[in-house]
Amino acid sequence: MMYLRRVLLGGSAATAAIFAAVAVGKNGGDSTLPAPATPGQWNRNWDRREPMSLVNLSKINGETGEEELNVQLNKHKAKATRHIFLIRHSQYKLDGKTDVDRVLTSLGREQAELTGQRLASLGLKYSQIVHSSMTRAKETTEIISKFLPGVKKISSDLLREGAPIRPDPPVCHWKPDVEYYEDGPRIEAAFRNYLHRAEPKQEEDSYEIIICHANVIRYIVCRALQLPPEAWLRMSLNNGSITYLVIRPNGNVSLRMLGDSGFMPPEKLSRT
Repeated sequence: MMYLRRVLLGGSAATAAIFAAVAVGKNGGDSTLPAPATPGQWNRNWDRREPMSLVNLSKINGETGEEELNVQLNKHKAKATRHIFLIRHSQYKLDGKTDVDRVLTSLGREQAELTGQRLASLGLKYSQIVHSSMTRAKETTEIISKFLPGVKKISSDLLREGAPIRPDPPVCHWKPDVEYYEDGPRIEAAFRNYLHRAEPKQEEDSYEIIICHANVIRYIVCRALQLPPEAWLRMSLNNGSITYLVIRPNGNVSLRMLGDSGFMPPEKLSRT
């Protein structure tokens, strides 16, 4: 292709790499995804939404390639920033025999009120509240939502509590491998479903709330920051605490808050 030769000889290094990938793809390689990042290096396509990974390079015309490629890249490029607030449910009754019995304690209800007040005080235009379908998360959501009238609520089984992956270092409360085997894929699915850069059609920045559980939140933080997911149990989160992640249009992720509960009086804090 004449255009490809011009790019390789005189074009930018990035564009040359793009069209070189086409040649690799024709020889049997996977041209749709970048090579995995080396340890410690940020994987720009962590959410599989990097624009280049969404373009079928084999269909780019050799003569009008640059213009055609730019059109396709712009079509798939995110424009907005997603602000995601991960809320741990409030304190609940640990002695409940089933999930239905594990309702919030009186302290837990107070904690949810304080969290709701805190979220409302930020003055943000929240687009939705996604919450775990477990009783303690649903009750926490109902209380918080009183302070955020009009914000739609969505229940999700993916966000239910569980054991995401065997922690390292190991802990004394042993769990059989079957628990990680069953819970891990579901919690990973929750991460993939709710943590990613904005869709290209989203024009404005969004502020979203996810109300779930400590294990789920800690795992999501590790995955979003591309830290070893086995490190999830090295963090501790108070009930009703706020964890705040920001996902930029270019796929960069930053953690602005981890388990913030400074808006609660000391006597209202708990971790159970």
